[in-house]
Amino acid sequence: MNASLPSADTLRSALGAVLDGLPPRQAAQAVDRLIANYRGATQTHAPVLRDRSDVAAYAAYRMPATFEAVRDAVYALADAAPDWTPATHTDVGGGTGSASWAVAEVWEGAARTTVLDWAEPALAIGEELARGVFDAEWRRERIGGALRLADTDLVTVSYVLNELTEADRTTLVAEAARAARAVVVVEPGTPDGYERLIAARTLLVEAGFTVAAPCPHSDACPIVPGTDWCHFAARVSRSSLHRQVKGGSLPYEDEKYAYVAAARFPVTPAPARITRRPQIRKGQVLLDLCGPDGLARETVTKRHGALYKEARDAEWGDPWPPEPEGSAARD
Repeated sequence: MNASLPSADTLRSALGAVLDGLPPRQAAQAVDRLIANYRGATQTHAPVLRDRSDVAAYAAYRMPATFEAVRDAVYALADAAPDWTPATHTDVGGGTGSASWAVAEVWEGAARTTVLDWAEPALAIGEELARGVFDAEWRRERIGGALRLADTDLVTVSYVLNELTEADRTTLVAEAARAARAVVVVEPGTPDGYERLIAARTLLVEAGFTVAAPCPHSDACPIVPGTDWCHFAARVSRSSLHRQVKGGSLPYEDEKYAYVAAARFPVTPAPARITRRPQIRKGQVLLDLCGPDGLARETVTKRHGALYKEARDAEWGDPWPPEPEGSAARD
């Protein structure tokens, strides 16, 4: 049995132990280049994480945020398929294993995880971070159109597509769809990230998958291209090292992300999804929703009784109406 359960706190503790004594200036030297790749400003045929200092910068700057975003997406899949638990999981381009930490938390380490990445320093630190928390195989593979995956229950592809050419992105998503029973793709919550995400969603639906989340349907996205983009936000607590590397002073940041979770087995998507921060006014709450009939705004007032309190407590990205008791629990 693992000594510690995977969680945001356990991850921060593991990061602190592995990165203890690392000069923040050394990690900060790699941050600007990593930010450019994260935001999709560059495409590369070489590993983004090239050496231990790059990996240290990534771990301090990006790993907690990636974990929180992927965890939200994976919980949404679990909510849509509460009776399903993956026995096997492949983390494509997993690097230091943020997505694997998320999967291990949601299903309490039930899945046998394989992390694939082409950066050996990232795999080495990822294995070190996960030691004693969850078991995984860390394997070096070139991530791209030539990658072939073993059959598996779940594939996660998080913050990877921006590093690939369009042709390689298409081939990789198609390969994930061939190999897996469920696929979760997460991208930065930017217009470019959303475009990559929608392309992946389209490929999954064409391959026979049903969208489990965030969409309440598997039809085309109702957002008119170029007018807006669908994304969500996760609140991330910053460690002192994270604040030093990033140069910020706040104890938290909001990680904006776009995602799709889809499956080959029956799922129950949310009736609708809150697509913006709820606007709380005197005696009413305005909710921007995406539902089976498209985009709409719903006004919930005190006259709605208990639903009004639920609306005041609702958050961006939540299902609407609220999920019944028994949905996947989270922090």
